[in-house]
Amino acid sequence: MLKIHSRCDLACRYCYMYELKDSRWVDQPRSMSPEVARRTAGRIGEHVRAHRLSSVEVVFHGGEPLLAGSERIRALVEMLRTGVDCPVRITVQTNGLRLSDEYLALFDELNVRIGVSLDGDATATGRHRLFRNGESSHDRVVDSLRRLTADHSRLFAGLLCTIDLRNDPLSTYEALLEFEPPSIDFLLPHGTWSDPPPARPPDASTPYADWLIGIFDHWYRRPRTSIRLFAEIMHLLLGGASGLESIGLSPVGVLVIETDGSIEQSDFLKAAYEGATITGLHVRTDPLDRALTLPGFAARQIGRSALSPECLACPVVDVCGAGLYAHRYRAGNGFKNPSVYCADLRALIEHIRRTMERDLEAWR
Repeated sequence: MLKIHSRCDLACRYCYMYELKDSRWVDQPRSMSPEVARRTAGRIGEHVRAHRLSSVEVVFHGGEPLLAGSERIRALVEMLRTGVDCPVRITVQTNGLRLSDEYLALFDELNVRIGVSLDGDATATGRHRLFRNGESSHDRVVDSLRRLTADHSRLFAGLLCTIDLRNDPLSTYEALLEFEPPSIDFLLPHGTWSDPPPARPPDASTPYADWLIGIFDHWYRRPRTSIRLFAEIMHLLLGGASGLESIGLSPVGVLVIETDGSIEQSDFLKAAYEGATITGLHVRTDPLDRALTLPGFAARQIGRSALSPECLACPVVDVCGAGLYAHRYRAGNGFKNPSVYCADLRALIEHIRRTMERDLEAWR
């Protein structure tokens, strides 16, 4: 994940980059410089050669990556494509505000896929995804999505939607389906045991599971797109491995490179505490493999060995995997805890398992 621009043109209320625990973004360069971009491409190429990789995936992220400008983005794509000895799949994750015809033509030319963040209909999006003056971004993002899906649908990677329990789940799902996304990611809002997520009470109730189950039951009988969380849980229940950081026990395979060239852990850890992502590594001085020698990375590579006793005793541990690493944090004892969403994850997984078991029994 390359942080090619470290500022944003929205002020989303739940943003883990700017609104939660870590404020170091104020000291980051606004854009990744050409020198850092060259060194980054060189480190990725070095890593590919060392491990004889057949492909690599790069996500342009921010802040808002389109603020970096089309010339800088073109130059970085060309550096990656010429400096890495394997196919490089590139996706840009954007809030959609600046997804102009110029950008769409550029991404079509360069074969860069586009993921867009949208929380549902106008009411849902207007709760959080706001300009600094308090106005909603919904209409402008919808206009961008219509341009994307009308003429460049092959580039559409999917939609990210952060859950707000105040939004009706089926109305949210149907609003997202209007754009025929190839996939939808429903994201739990970031929180920890020390700073719980919205409306997540300290008891065994399951408001987030209930919200998601409403969509799952509707989706399962007639899936009109891929919903990654549900698909990953089903895959894990059938004995597969997870490709998401938020579920399962698969080793995490993501590095973040900041605009200044710092090599860091996954950026969602900024929700835990100030400096949680820091490694001390930099593209000028360190190969990417060096990250694997650090305790913070090791803990996210060793599966069950990193989990709390409560998690190890849980019957769904191999599917849940204790959830997203940041959501386990509690001040005073770190990350060796169940997820703050523990009850929700277990309820969702057990509901999906029962649903699948009934069908498998009927088919048998």
